[in-house]
Amino acid sequence: MMLSIWVKGLLRRRIGRLAGTMAGVALTVALLSSLGSFISDSNARMTQKAIHSLPVDWQILLAPGANNQTIQNAVSGTTPYTEMYPVGYADVASFTAVTGGTTQTTGAGKVLGLPKDPTHFMQAEVRPLLGGTQGVLIAQQTAANLHVTVGDTVRIERISAAPAEVKIDGVIDLPEADSLFQAVGAAPSASPQAPPDNVLVLPNAVYHQIFDPQAETRPDTVTTQVHVKIAHPLPSDPNAAFAEAMQMANHVEAEIAGSGTVGNNLAARLDGVREDALYARTVFLFLGLPGAVLGVLLTVAITASGSARRRQEQALLRTRGASMRQVLALHGTEALIITIGGIAAGILFAVITSKLIAAIPLAWNATTIIWLAIASFVGFMLSVYSVVYPAWMEARRSTVASLRTSVGRQRKPLWRLLCLDWILLAVAGLFYWRAANTGYELVLAPEGVIKTSVHYEQFIAPLGLWIGGALLLLRLWSIILEQGGGKLSFLFRPIAGGLSHVVSGSLSRQKALVAKGTILIALAFSFAVSTSVFNMTYNGQARVDAELTNGSDVNVTGTTAAPPDSKLAELGMIPGVKGIQSMEHRFAFVGNDLQDIYGIDPRHIGEVSTMSDFYFGNGNAKATLDELANTPDGVLVSQETISDFQLKTGDRINLRLQNAIDHQYHVIPFHLVGMVKEFPTAPKDSFLVANSSYIAKQTGSDAAEVVLIRTNGSPVQAAKQAADISSPLTGVSVTEIGSVEKTISSSLTSISLRGLSDLEILYAVLIAVGFTGLILALGLTERRRTFAIISALGGTKKQVGSFLWSEGLFMLIGGAISGIVLGFGIAYLFVKILTGVFDPPPEAMAVPWIYFIELLIASAVSTVIAIIGLRRIAERQLVQTLRNTNLFF
Repeated sequence: MMLSIWVKGLLRRRIGRLAGTMAGVALTVALLSSLGSFISDSNARMTQKAIHSLPVDWQILLAPGANNQTIQNAVSGTTPYTEMYPVGYADVASFTAVTGGTTQTTGAGKVLGLPKDPTHFMQAEVRPLLGGTQGVLIAQQTAANLHVTVGDTVRIERISAAPAEVKIDGVIDLPEADSLFQAVGAAPSASPQAPPDNVLVLPNAVYHQIFDPQAETRPDTVTTQVHVKIAHPLPSDPNAAFAEAMQMANHVEAEIAGSGTVGNNLAARLDGVREDALYARTVFLFLGLPGAVLGVLLTVAITASGSARRRQEQALLRTRGASMRQVLALHGTEALIITIGGIAAGILFAVITSKLIAAIPLAWNATTIIWLAIASFVGFMLSVYSVVYPAWMEARRSTVASLRTSVGRQRKPLWRLLCLDWILLAVAGLFYWRAANTGYELVLAPEGVIKTSVHYEQFIAPLGLWIGGALLLLRLWSIILEQGGGKLSFLFRPIAGGLSHVVSGSLSRQKALVAKGTILIALAFSFAVSTSVFNMTYNGQARVDAELTNGSDVNVTGTTAAPPDSKLAELGMIPGVKGIQSMEHRFAFVGNDLQDIYGIDPRHIGEVSTMSDFYFGNGNAKATLDELANTPDGVLVSQETISDFQLKTGDRINLRLQNAIDHQYHVIPFHLVGMVKEFPTAPKDSFLVANSSYIAKQTGSDAAEVVLIRTNGSPVQAAKQAADISSPLTGVSVTEIGSVEKTISSSLTSISLRGLSDLEILYAVLIAVGFTGLILALGLTERRRTFAIISALGGTKKQVGSFLWSEGLFMLIGGAISGIVLGFGIAYLFVKILTGVFDPPPEAMAVPWIYFIELLIASAVSTVIAIIGLRRIAERQLVQTLRNTNLFF
């Protein structure tokens, strides 16, 4: 009987507080569930992308004397596959061609022998540029070196055999050359083997006709690989997929018993992805978990705001004969209602928001189910802690003691006596200093080792700043309210007028409640600010990463024979183009090392591509480019080349570049003016950057192989028009930044945080609204007797309102300012700690001003609604309010 009356009373008289507590639980559950969904989806997407982006999963190198068919039978008997075919590899001394009355000769090269039907190979490993896709195919760079095209004859200088001649049927590009020509079986610690500069591709029959004699006399120069594209029933988690890929390859190697070595491209790709997956999980957790903590604080604050009323209710229940068990049963029922409603609402809210806002359907896999279970358990424990635990603590006290009012000066809390805020801030500073100066790696995923780890201790810095900063702000606001007294009255004069001293004194007496409310609002704002700033910085930097790969919004790349800058005027007329620059992309020998060299106009390259300070060794893009522009024969050299050749600024460097007239490589002097770490469109390792005018003068050709376009319109539309304009040029390709952003090499930066950002912004707004509106309303509701007394003593509506408006706006403005400052500090630490996520690191944090304005408006509106509602409560039924005993019975 008592239980049913209690439940009816909850639903009739405490529905607002019940709904508020349930909302806090629901927010916590929803945020945890959404995080789990995002982590599960990102892992699955990264694994899927890694698997499907590989042209070949295994390259099995046959041992000398091994039988190709035996290897294929072993693979067939152990591994499901979709494609399997042999590829021959032969070393050659050089290639020679006679064109235009001159003879061109390359250095050493490779010849590939393809099976009869190379459909998969052509689709996965080859990009046709000119001519057919069957027969004898020549790599673009080799064709440029020999100055040959379709229909020309190339002589192959075999090793220990007479030369052989072939006729070119097509010109191709090999975008996967690094993996295609990898050193299978090399130690994991060995440096990557650079792909050959000169490559010819032959049909299988022609290949064997030419190279079987060479294989007899020099078997060390001719090898065979079996390329396998396996079926992929792999786990969605990258680490588990990596482990399974390793085990499958080990099984095959055991079966072939030393007849071959597996070049496991699949495991190598997943090896890198699992590190990105750890970064992703770390980013998602440490961006989202503070929101879950705030959901907990919101729930606890809602229940704590009614502690005085609950104390009276329990005291009267005990007076009327209720036992402690009965009291706990009543509150347990309340907690059960909150648990069921909060968990159901939270999961439903997570499903809806994940699908509609983040465009991620809640996949019911093992990872998601585990996260839902964790979220539900947290929701249950939160309900118990916020409702049953306080009731149990109150029930342990005597009835009389529970109704007594404490008299005397309150003691300072233990954390203030211990200076815990200063200690936490010092610890945060220490860990930040350690992270910034020791070159640590946040995520550790050793190559080829299944075990991975994350240095979570690095997040002690932002965690210490968040907690320590909040405690320090609580200390400061408490001191201000405690010692300010009448000194704060000038702040309230515009609202309270002549009552400003009274209002100031009222706030000073309620310093604990007001200070805690201000800090809760500050924590909500700090979560919103830190999350939005980091996410916007991340998303913006992902575009910078894409721009580093593509060069600009639109990239038009061709050949020296058909340079796209011949269409420069037409390309510049495309609607929306606000900047266009041509760039030479040639090749130069540094000693015997062939490297990419880029010819630019240093004074104008920044008009089409971001010149980050991080790109250059001195950390100053403008100074470096000015120095290059002022030194006609200047050259910027990559860090790797400077180390390998022991170079320093000012050194003379003799490079060999191909002359456009005789097509031979000639020595050209340069002077080293600086170091370049990264540059738009350049490879990650070794490359050179020089003045385009000097390269053109020394090589006899001003042809620019690349045109970069900056547009203030749609890059997709600009790219389509650029493709139409350049279509008469053979071998020209056009790419736009949006497509590149989706396929950049880092699988982590290809996972957009925009969905998570939108979710977190939604939750941050709801939490901020909850703290600024709901907590204010509930806290002031507990004091509605005071406002009723003021009204009964003749206080006007304006005078009653002055108390409400002063307290509400003080908490909102103070909390917002404190939270924004704290949020920027946390975002700064996040960006510094997660530097490994960015390539290149951001030069400054991005500020989402529009979101800040929306957040402030939402918080202000919730505060206004709460205050207006409280004014109406105070004005209504004064006598009933004074007589109200707050009982259900």
